[in-house]
Amino acid sequence: MSALRDSNNKLKLGIFSANCSSGQAMTKIEERWDSSWDNNLKQAQLSDEAGLEFQLPIARWIGYGGATNFQHNVLETLTWAAGLLAQTKNITIFATTHTGFHNPVIAAKQLATLDQIGHGRAGVNIVCGWNKPEYEALGFKLPDDHETRYRLGQEWYDIVKKCWSESDGDFDWDGEFYQLKGVHSYPKPVNGIIPVFNAGGSREGKAFATRNANYLFTPVIEHEKSRTDIRELKQQAGALGREVGVFALTYVVCRPTQKEADDFHDWYARDNADWTAVDRVIELMFANAESFPKDVIKMLRERMAGGHGGMPLVGTPDNVVAELEKLHEIGCAGATLSFVDFAGEFPYFRDEVLPRLEEKGLRG
Repeated sequence: MSALRDSNNKLKLGIFSANCSSGQAMTKIEERWDSSWDNNLKQAQLSDEAGLEFQLPIARWIGYGGATNFQHNVLETLTWAAGLLAQTKNITIFATTHTGFHNPVIAAKQLATLDQIGHGRAGVNIVCGWNKPEYEALGFKLPDDHETRYRLGQEWYDIVKKCWSESDGDFDWDGEFYQLKGVHSYPKPVNGIIPVFNAGGSREGKAFATRNANYLFTPVIEHEKSRTDIRELKQQAGALGREVGVFALTYVVCRPTQKEADDFHDWYARDNADWTAVDRVIELMFANAESFPKDVIKMLRERMAGGHGGMPLVGTPDNVVAELEKLHEIGCAGATLSFVDFAGEFPYFRDEVLPRLEEKGLRG
């Protein structure tokens, strides 16, 4: 089994944001990712056959503007996950849910249904809210403070878990945000609960993740700083009797020579970057999010164009492996991967990088 919860690989790998137009690359080149269903199915089956552990989508409701209207064309994640779970064999498929947009009782049933379709291979990425224009587009009010967002998120997830665990009939709920009567929730997940991803970066977000998530992903800006951050997150979870796997956000440009990789990276992420979209994302992050430290967001402008602020893995297969090895060394359980063209570029990564990781003992 290559499903995430069953994997014994020291460095676990998954594809991130293939359900979004342009993926993570804010570029104007024609070769940027076309997030059609056919392309997503092809890419997911390639990843499944190669033994990757997971597929992780982004829930996006409006684009970021610019010449490409970055990430404006997005396959909705719950229905996307259902389709992929029905046509893959081993890989874990996550759905991404906003706690402010999804009623928890409905979400619990949707997620349990996904898990039934995949025979225990579904997961959920919980988002407690940051992108204010999306809330406005859908007619919801984004709480101004992180404390309220995460109180809502905690109550939402507590209800979801109650739906999954309650076996003695109906139940009522009288909380701060939800008042429910006679809740009946079947089916249940195959294993009683499904794995949780989260990306909270604020103090409240990290606390939520260490209380509830099995995995969280984080930007790696500087290795030694991230080593400390990862150790603290694991200690915070350990104090609650929990284990949390931390995943680095990365993007990949892997080519036979360093020059080829650098040239392609310069071409799409500098010469042809959608800088209007980049600056819009940075503006929204400053205003509404704490996933990235604000004092480094401007420093990440080029990384934003390359792969939404992820750690660049740009180079030969040997160099990409060396960078992944560093991530493992600082305590990362794995990495999320994105490519300019997921289906087109992944086979080279599969054929050249994965065997080298096996030789290093990082994957089996």
